[in-house]
Amino acid sequence: MHLLGVIFLICSSWSLSMLDASGKFLMGAEVGVTLMVLCLWRYLVHLLLALSVVVPARGWHAIRSARPGMQLARGISLLAVTMLFFMTLHYLPQAEATAMSFLAPLLMLVSAPWALGERAYLSRWVAAGIGFLGVLIIIRPGSSLDPVGVLYGLLTAGSMALLYIVSRKLAGEDPYTTLIWSGGTGSVALLALLPLYAGDLLRVLSGLESWHWLVLAGTGFWGALGHFLQIQAYRHAPASMLAPFLYFQIISATVLGWLIWGQFPDAISWLSIFVICASGIGIGVVEWRRTR
Repeated sequence: MHLLGVIFLICSSWSLSMLDASGKFLMGAEVGVTLMVLCLWRYLVHLLLALSVVVPARGWHAIRSARPGMQLARGISLLAVTMLFFMTLHYLPQAEATAMSFLAPLLMLVSAPWALGERAYLSRWVAAGIGFLGVLIIIRPGSSLDPVGVLYGLLTAGSMALLYIVSRKLAGEDPYTTLIWSGGTGSVALLALLPLYAGDLLRVLSGLESWHWLVLAGTGFWGALGHFLQIQAYRHAPASMLAPFLYFQIISATVLGWLIWGQFPDAISWLSIFVICASGIGIGVVEWRRTR
């Protein structure tokens, strides 16, 4: 049963990396407009797929949440993470951008005493320090990474840490309800902003070729599938067991970045990726032993 959870999580990492690669591929010169188009389509398809899967199985009451305010906060946090990470991917290779995002779980653990009322542990601070050292190696002088992309990457990690904190507060909610609200909140927020960019939206969409539409539709499909597989993973295995396997997403991101753009991390970048992964996996083992 636990092995099935690990398999679901690894498949989820590939699905979410496909989402990232699709977004990076579609981000053109008109970054602002393309970003809005990309996110709107990604969340609308996510919402429709979630409704088509969950409602037939559980009925419309699955949409009802006991904590709608917290669901809205999580949905807005997820939208912020999506937009910031797509901007990061516009400037940075996928492997390095993904590695920087894994600073988020460490930031969440460090802030847990204030945000979640959990006890403070020195081990979490040490792990966060080591993880940040890994990020410093990535963005070292002479790394040739765009500083704008680095800034967006750090903002992504901070927003993702906030997303994890809000998600922890929603631990008692039905995960399928959260899946629907994740797509619904982003869709409603972007549709509310639609009048501000409707003209540019129509112009960008009219210029898309058929294969662009296929990639665009894929963003919603890969996003919804990735979150659905994550839910299945955590249903079949405890979070402490799955934590180390989250870092498999760096492998999928590296493979896709190499296959699509020919971008492969150099030796020093691999060292930084190893440091970030080691800090995350190490604190995951410590937390697992602590809970036991």
